[in-house]
Amino acid sequence: MNFNIEKYHLKSSSLFDSLSDREAATVKSNLIRKEFAKNEILFKEETLSKGIYILKKGKVKIFQTNADGKESIVYIYKKGDYFGYRPLLADEPHPVSAVAMDSVVVSFLPKEHFLKLFLHSSSLAKELTINLSKEFSVWVNKMTVFSQQSVKDRVALSLLILHKVYQRNDDTKNVFITINRDDFAGFVGTAKETLVRMLRTFKDENIITTKGTKITILKWQTLVEMVQNI
Repeated sequence: MNFNIEKYHLKSSSLFDSLSDREAATVKSNLIRKEFAKNEILFKEETLSKGIYILKKGKVKIFQTNADGKESIVYIYKKGDYFGYRPLLADEPHPVSAVAMDSVVVSFLPKEHFLKLFLHSSSLAKELTINLSKEFSVWVNKMTVFSQQSVKDRVALSLLILHKVYQRNDDTKNVFITINRDDFAGFVGTAKETLVRMLRTFKDENIITTKGTKITILKWQTLVEMVQNI
């Protein structure tokens, strides 16, 4: 069975790809540049959306927090991704919180401009419908697998997913996963101590190498073989 990382990682297209030149020009004229420092909140769970975010620099994690204050990271967005539009279309509060994982720059399109564009652009409506469907499938696949598999398999799959998140363009070799252990544990859905032990095991088996928060995969195929049948 062939392993397909795209089941767990959304490869979103540019928001502007679906727009006409005139529509794209209108959007760009209404974009607001916003900067967020590491750990700064973009929006909180259960708050109303004020617009959509197009990520220009850095990484943003979206997560839910349980009664004990523990974060369960649903997804990590990277440069080029756009998000925050689903609550606007559904007229509902944000189901997750969003926080900058490092220095982040976004282009922010306010709610009123986005909704006006959405109502008048059939191509944008189609693009967002497709993207929503793909995003939903990715989230369901991840949640289903992570609720059923062992910690070892979840860590292996998480490494493969994060490798795609931190990959630049088509460079599959020089990829450095730079994520703190609390966030990694929140992504895997396990205790930090358990994650650290599992990473040490992978390191002892020469599957990965680590330096501080930086992780490099040495044996991609070994990880794929561990998860290809889940």
